[in-house]
Amino acid sequence: MRYVDEFRDSRLIDKVARKIHRSADHSRAYNFMDVCGTHTMNIFRFGLRAVLPENINLISGPGCPVCVTANDFLDKAIAISRMPGVMIATFGDMFRVPGSYSSLEKEKARGAAIKTVYSTIDALDMARRYPSKEIVFLGVGFETTVPTVGASILKARKKGIKNYSVLCAHKTMPGALIAIVNDREVAVDGFLLPGHVSAIIGKAPYEFLSKTYKKMCVIAGFEPLDILESILMLISQKRPDVEIEYSRVISARGNAAARSVINKVFAPCDAEWRGIGMIKNSGLKIRNDFREFDAERKFRPKIGRVREDKNCLCGDVLKGVKKPTECKLFGRACTPEHAVGSCMVSSEGTCAAYYRYRAKDAGLRV
Repeated sequence: MRYVDEFRDSRLIDKVARKIHRSADHSRAYNFMDVCGTHTMNIFRFGLRAVLPENINLISGPGCPVCVTANDFLDKAIAISRMPGVMIATFGDMFRVPGSYSSLEKEKARGAAIKTVYSTIDALDMARRYPSKEIVFLGVGFETTVPTVGASILKARKKGIKNYSVLCAHKTMPGALIAIVNDREVAVDGFLLPGHVSAIIGKAPYEFLSKTYKKMCVIAGFEPLDILESILMLISQKRPDVEIEYSRVISARGNAAARSVINKVFAPCDAEWRGIGMIKNSGLKIRNDFREFDAERKFRPKIGRVREDKNCLCGDVLKGVKKPTECKLFGRACTPEHAVGSCMVSSEGTCAAYYRYRAKDAGLRV
């Protein structure tokens, strides 16, 4: 199949759904976690829960990079935005995420120079257009976006662009999965692994899940048929393994050139994940060789005490131990227009998916 419409063909979807019903062991429960925000959104968008057997439970995990970004990063970005001569460049999803005391949206309303960009190329163009300004790009994302940020730093050095830097909050997916499988609160039998991330890192970094923790794993595409085929592959595994459903895009080895850029510019570091906490070697920092492009070193932002709304359950939602509907703020004090937590702001957030598609997803079990 070559076209998106084929992966949304209702007849094919029904056929695979019926096969899942026939293949599932109805004497047991299956708990499968998707760890990609696009999976989460499309599961709700296409009402896929409604076509699955009752004993297959889909859990949304920490696959939204904006959602897992801790408040201290936002507080640093806000502090830098208040400095004279600085212009912040950010992806749109970060714009309305609340920090401890403010948000980028509120700071812009107060006069801060904050621009929404679609790529690091846009941010570099800003640095060229505004040579008297310090352009700070907010580097948020998993392995999918890190190579483009690394490439922007390499290009800035090559072109002699000195007014460009990155405030880095990049994270790596395998580290979060280690934390998930070691968390006693989280009961997961298998994982729908992220296609975008896997296009970069391949399948090898996930093999500890099947070999050490005996978890079933499938690297899944994003269309309805991809997701259902991946679920069928999970329940059909005779022994835990890491399989690739998304083979039309993903190779087992990933993208060596992209990983080369990552390794050249960034080094592993411990990172704070919202709701999960500090995870060893699950983040990326800019290497000393490129420290002039590290906004945190360049501006040394000072922030106050980091705080979060105690009533917000984003952390538990990201770990998969709570559903958005269990949060007393959901759909009341917290909506996409007036979000309290990051999971309601991002286009890949679990709370946003529940809120947007709850009427369409008639099979939603809450």
